[in-house]
Amino acid sequence: MTQTTTTNRQLVLATRPKGAPTRDTLTLKETTIPTAGADQMLLRTEFLSLDPYMRGRMSDAPSYAPPVEIGGVMVGGTVAQVITSNVDGFAEGDFVLSFNGWQDYALSDGTGVTNLGKTPDHPSWALGILGMPGFTAWAGLTRIGEPKAGETIVVAAATGPVGATVGQIGKLLGCRVVGIAGGRDKCAYAVNELGFDACIDHKADDFADQLGKATPNGIDVYYENVGGKVLDAVIPLLNPNARVPVCGLISQYNATALPNGPDRMNWLMGQILRKKVKVQGFIIFDDFGHLYPEFAKEMSAWIETGKIKYREEIIDGLENAPEAFVGLLNGENFGKRVIRVGNK
Repeated sequence: MTQTTTTNRQLVLATRPKGAPTRDTLTLKETTIPTAGADQMLLRTEFLSLDPYMRGRMSDAPSYAPPVEIGGVMVGGTVAQVITSNVDGFAEGDFVLSFNGWQDYALSDGTGVTNLGKTPDHPSWALGILGMPGFTAWAGLTRIGEPKAGETIVVAAATGPVGATVGQIGKLLGCRVVGIAGGRDKCAYAVNELGFDACIDHKADDFADQLGKATPNGIDVYYENVGGKVLDAVIPLLNPNARVPVCGLISQYNATALPNGPDRMNWLMGQILRKKVKVQGFIIFDDFGHLYPEFAKEMSAWIETGKIKYREEIIDGLENAPEAFVGLLNGENFGKRVIRVGNK
């Protein structure tokens, strides 16, 4: 099924998943295309971002953002094209960074929408390296991690859109960078293409031992994207006054209960206390939104000069978004995963 000019396809939340989302979590429905009224514009989705945070929006547990209602369109960042506009600053044919969610068409009054112009280079990159993931990597590392030349940075999910960017920025700042990723191919990419000093496969039986050998001087900054056994292996290696920006915990997003085994909270808190570790979670636009122009200027220059590389994985078809999202949560993506909703 392809995008048309007569029907608006929407993926709506049918049930709240218990554990991993399934094929029944979202359902595809068709509605009429809305008409832009006064001070509104009609946007046609071209690209849809898939991001781990979306799993949290499927749940009604307390969080930093409201959940998607049952029957509501699944939320998501998009690059769209303006079809009709009654909003100042936006004209027919403009590409925009918007929040249409998982659907073909949406109305907007322009709030929170960024005009990308009529002929942007790599428009989907506004959902990745030049958008929320890239900004998250830059701000979390530089403002919370505060790395200094010569220090050791470890980053989990090292070939994802955030982790890959964290590692490359770390190298630009003169640090030793060790990635953690799932599989030999991803680790080889991190070292050979992204310039990491080392990358450890978390699927290896001796993962913790390998990580220790790769960080002989300990860890000064750990950029947390994963949690679970990766965090367990990292904590004993943290140096005094280490910094831990907490971006995500993807290994735990589908959990329905606390992990088996002894309660390790006292051990964890003891490590944080004795080593004077700074652990700070953050929500990128809530905490650092005012820094976006600075980020965009610096990141654009790095990309233009080839200092930052970016890998994007485009999957065609809105109808394939649910399966692609489940794969993302399982670590199947290699780079930034984007759905091409439009037909171009």
